[in-house]
Amino acid sequence: MKAMTLPAPGGLDRLAFAERADPGAPGPQQIRVALHGSSLNYHDLGIATGRMPSADGRIPLADGAGTVEAVGEGVTEFAVGDMVVSCFFPDWQDGTPTVGDFSRTPGDGIDGFAQEHVVLPATAFTHAPKGYDAVEAATITTAGLTAWRALVVDAQIKAGDTLLLLGTGGVSIWALQIAKAMGARVAISSSSDEKLARATALGADFTLNYRTDERWGRTVRDWAGGRGVDHVVEVGGPGTLAQSIEAVRVGGHISLIGVLTGVSGEVPTAALMGKQARLQGLIVGSRREQQEFVRALETTGIRPVIDRRFPLDRLAEAFQYEMDGSHFGKIGIEW
Repeated sequence: MKAMTLPAPGGLDRLAFAERADPGAPGPQQIRVALHGSSLNYHDLGIATGRMPSADGRIPLADGAGTVEAVGEGVTEFAVGDMVVSCFFPDWQDGTPTVGDFSRTPGDGIDGFAQEHVVLPATAFTHAPKGYDAVEAATITTAGLTAWRALVVDAQIKAGDTLLLLGTGGVSIWALQIAKAMGARVAISSSSDEKLARATALGADFTLNYRTDERWGRTVRDWAGGRGVDHVVEVGGPGTLAQSIEAVRVGGHISLIGVLTGVSGEVPTAALMGKQARLQGLIVGSRREQQEFVRALETTGIRPVIDRRFPLDRLAEAFQYEMDGSHFGKIGIEW
């Protein structure tokens, strides 16, 4: 069986196919899945480049989707032929967060989905949204579920709420689509006017170019009637947090998701206290939340925005494309 592997200490030029033993037939409570699609995330890029160390020979990619080939004894949730999609935290089934690291995250602490077949516990997957192909389904595992949890589970957005989304990557574009389906009004930022035009076509109500507007936090606050937005999806980290606090309303909510500008920095604590805002860190979500997300996607008809698709043998090229930052939405991998 072919698998894309990453020798330690990482590096895009070291990604290469290797032969791995076929996983065989599923045991009790397991399923065998023929994998056909994945998508790239910032976390995957950190592993691939070696910025986030992983085991020698690790199979990368946290997202995986494909078709059930066989089911083990006791499995009733899935049947042969079902399209399934992986879970970012395969051991977090339900309830409040129980995981604070990536020791059991595919493509990091354990092998990921850049391979032809896997045999795993049935609880490591959910059904894919009906009508999605494997690449589309794979986009919900990390980016889609992160946006869903931030807005629906944690922020509990409702029709008429105002939101600020930073950038036009996978999480932010998923958040734009979810927010508009919920009846919210959305402001979104980018350094590219072309990407902002595409966001407008997807339903964004207000756009701003942060390169030409250094005080974009105040601009967004003014757009939201001078009181600030109800929720911010903060993917930048320390370099953008101060402006996000400026943009949010008193008593508002900020979902701290990304660290694109660094992993540490100053937090304007006085400003945060004055806003009495809730700053909440989060990492993806539980299997139950993914199941609820799938039901919502099937009800609303939302389809993921996939910028480009690369074959698995061009995975390094796909990561380089991600590093260039020219993509809008998700980057897909298919085989």
